[in-house]
Amino acid sequence: MLREVEQLLEHGRAVGAKELKDYMEVLGYSEAARWVYQQGVDPDERDHRGLVTVTEVRDIHARAMAKVWEVAPHPEANDSEGPGNFREHDIRPFPGGMTPPSHPLVKPGVASWVDQVNQFGQPLSQGALGMTEVPEALARIHVEFEQLHPFIDGNGRTGRLLLNLILVRLGWPPIVIFKDQRGRYLKALDRADHGDHGPLAELIVRSVVNNLHRLIPDIAGPAKYVPLEALVDEDLSLAALKQAAGRGRLEAIIGSDGRYRSSRSAVEAYKASRYKRDGSA
Repeated sequence: MLREVEQLLEHGRAVGAKELKDYMEVLGYSEAARWVYQQGVDPDERDHRGLVTVTEVRDIHARAMAKVWEVAPHPEANDSEGPGNFREHDIRPFPGGMTPPSHPLVKPGVASWVDQVNQFGQPLSQGALGMTEVPEALARIHVEFEQLHPFIDGNGRTGRLLLNLILVRLGWPPIVIFKDQRGRYLKALDRADHGDHGPLAELIVRSVVNNLHRLIPDIAGPAKYVPLEALVDEDLSLAALKQAAGRGRLEAIIGSDGRYRSSRSAVEAYKASRYKRDGSA
C-alpha cells in the first residue's frame, strides 16, 4: 500500500487493485495536509492572532474531502452537507457510549471550540502555561473536536489535521498516527471521552518527539552526532543500531544520559562494513 500511495502522490498514477475512492481519500488528505504543514514555514495572511478560525475548520474539511466526495459522497448527506459544510443530521451514539450533540448545536459548538483553542494559545505563546499542562490541553482540544463531530463524514481526518495546524503554528512538529498505532489511538480517544486524557496526551507527545527525531539528521548534517532514534531507517531498526553501537561496530558515543549517539555518516560506514566480497552480511 505504501508503494501505491507513493506512486499516486509523486506521479499522479494509481497502481494496484484499490477502489477509486481509496485513492481519492489519499489525494484529498495529501492536499489538506500540505496546506496545513505549509503554515509552519510560509503562513497565509491572517487577520487575527489566534491559532485557528472557524473558516479554517471548514476549509480543511473541504480540502480533505472534496476529491473523494466526487466519486463516493456520503449516502446519507443532503445537498447542504458536502465538503466544508456542517452536518444537518444527528449522529447515533458511538460504540463507547459518547453521543455527539444535536446538529443545531454544531455551529455554536465549533465557534466555542475555536475560542477555546485560541485562549489556550495565548498563555502558551507568552510562556504562562507550564509544559506539563500542554499535552493534556492538546488532548482535550483534540477529543472535544471529535466529540462535536461537526461534519457528516471525515471528522477524524479533519480533527487530526486541525491538531497539526495548531502544532505547526506553535512551532512544533506535527503528529503522525501510523497504521500500527491506530488501535492504541482509538483506545486513547475512548479513554479521553470518559475524562481520562492521559493516554491520548502521551500518544501526542511521543508522536511529536518521534517526528522531531526524524527531522534532526536533516537539520544537523551528516557528521553531527544525534540520538540513535533519529538515525532509524528501513534498513536498521533502533534495536539494531543499539546492538551495533554496543558491539563497537557502529561509531558512537554514550552521553551523560546513558543514550548512544552517532551520525548519519557513521551509520552509512557501518552499513558498508556489513557486506563482504560476496555481498552477504
